[in-house]
Parts: sequence; C-alpha cells; structure tokens
Amino acid sequence: MKPKVSIIIPVKKINDYIYESMEHILKLDWPEFEVLIFPDRPDEIHRWPKTKIIASGKIGPAEKRDLALKFARGKVLAFLDDDAYPRRDWLKKMIPNFRKSEVGAVGCPAVTPSSNGVLQKVSGAIFESYLGGGFTRNRYLPIGNRRTCDDWPTVSLLIWRDVFKEVGGFDCQYWPGEDTKLCLDIVSAGYKIIYDPAGIVYHHRRANLLKHFKQIGNYALHRGFFAKKYPQTSLKIGYFIPTLFVLYLIFLFSILFRISNFEFRILFFLPLIAYGLGLLFDAVIISLRHKNPLIGILTIPMIFLTHIWYGIRFVQGLTVRKLER
Repeated sequence: MKPKVSIIIPVKKINDYIYESMEHILKLDWPEFEVLIFPDRPDEIHRWPKTKIIASGKIGPAEKRDLALKFARGKVLAFLDDDAYPRRDWLKKMIPNFRKSEVGAVGCPAVTPSSNGVLQKVSGAIFESYLGGGFTRNRYLPIGNRRTCDDWPTVSLLIWRDVFKEVGGFDCQYWPGEDTKLCLDIVSAGYKIIYDPAGIVYHHRRANLLKHFKQIGNYALHRGFFAKKYPQTSLKIGYFIPTLFVLYLIFLFSILFRISNFEFRILFFLPLIAYGLGLLFDAVIISLRHKNPLIGILTIPMIFLTHIWYGIRFVQGLTVRKLER
C-alpha cells in the first residue's frame, strides 16, 4: 500500500523555514508524493521538484488547507506547518496506519529540533514537561504506544483525501482550533484517528517568549470556548486544571494572613509545595534531555506563568459567546 501523498503547506510568503523544510521533504523515503505550498501572493522566483506554489490570496491557514480539495492529486493529504519539517521516514512510518478501513487520519509528534536556540527549547520544554504538557505531552515527544485519539494538531496530521472531502474540510471560522473541529468531524463521521510515535516531524518553537504566551493564550481561549461548544472532545478535566490552579492561588493568598496557626496554615500550602517539587522534577528531566541545565532552570518560572495565563484565558473562552478571528 503506497498511495500518492499530497503534502500541504500554508504560508503567508516563502520564508527561510520553507527552504529548510523543502530540503527534508524532497529526501522523503516515499515513491510518489507532491508538495503544494499556498502563499498569499504569486511567486515566480522559487522552484522545487514535485512542488506547486499556488497563490491563495490573503486567507487563513484553514482556508489554504481546504484548497487541497481543488489542487491536490494524492489519495492522502499530509498537513505540515511552514515552520516544521519531517524526518526522512515520516511517510514510510505513517502510511501503514491507513491499512485498516476505519482509520481516517494519523498524527505523530512534533519534536523540538536540536538546532533551536535556548529560548525556543524552553518554549518546547514547557509542552514536553509533565506539569506543563500533561496528557498532551505525546504531541511533542515520541512517547507512549500507538493508539487512537480524538484530537491532533495539523502540524503533523495525515488524512485520506476522501475522508477530508466527506467531512467538509476545515471549519474555517476558527483559528487556532480548526484542527480540533476537523478531528471532531472525523470521529463523528465514524472514523478513527491514530497517534503513532514512530513518525516524527520537527517543529520550530517560539524564539520570543512573549510570542509563546500569545500562542498559549490563543490555545486556552479556544479550548475554553470549545469546552462548552464541542464538549465531545474538549470537555476534559485536564484542560480545566490550570484554571483550578489559579483559583487555588487566589484562595491561598486570600486566607494567608487570616490564619494565625502555623500548622493549620501549612496544610493549605501542601498542594503548592507538591507543585514546586513537581517543577523541580521537570527541570531535572528537561536538563538531562537537552543536556543543558539552563533550559531546565528557565522552565521552572515559565511553566508556572504558562499555567497562570492559560487558566485566565481558558475562563475567558468559557464566558465569550462568539470567537472573533
């Protein structure tokens, strides 16, 4: 089973990351594939083998990916972000998952490249950590066993073209979050989504930590909104934990000076102490993984601040009636 694959990459314009990605894509160990790049404007300068550069106009990533139904010739659509690139055996590892007819899509981890700088690795390490990534760590690390899932980001998602057409492509009113809606539609149509850690995509992280928090805030806002609009896949306790943590901190500091008994006060601090020990454990693991203690040390405050910001924005998502793009 070796179907033709169409690799779909939405971009604003051809950038340095695309050059790097194409260098890896063209070396893929797969007999037949094409690459479709959708920039906003026409591009007459750049040329690669097996590649079409198709101007889409100034539209969002989801709309650009929907253009695959018009231009792609592959039986399998492989979605990549413009700042990601696959390992050589990516398709070779992923495509066999489609042998069972009930499988509609397959996702794999998007790993932080070793070439990334310290701050980029810190951003990635937050997602990889036990406290920061939680039950979504397998989106960023090749961990766990091959299994079904109900939500996967399009940075590393493959789907049958016919299934993509059947579910109507992306719900373009959302970004980010369009991939969550797509996966819900796939599962609702009776298909399975498979997570396979054997396939690897490398994904550059945010070099600017302010951009990291902007990304986290957008994720949390949409997840909070989806928790009430699409509870089938988004109403999970794991997504509520940062908000519960923020409420705990507010409660803790509101009673801090109202309780004079030291032993009784310590009881309220036990969860925070356990959290601090968890941060230290994560820092050690991250330092060893990246062979750089500085990355582990920097993740301690960054995980804490990420939880605070996610928790606040998640509540905002719960309360808004409509999300504006």
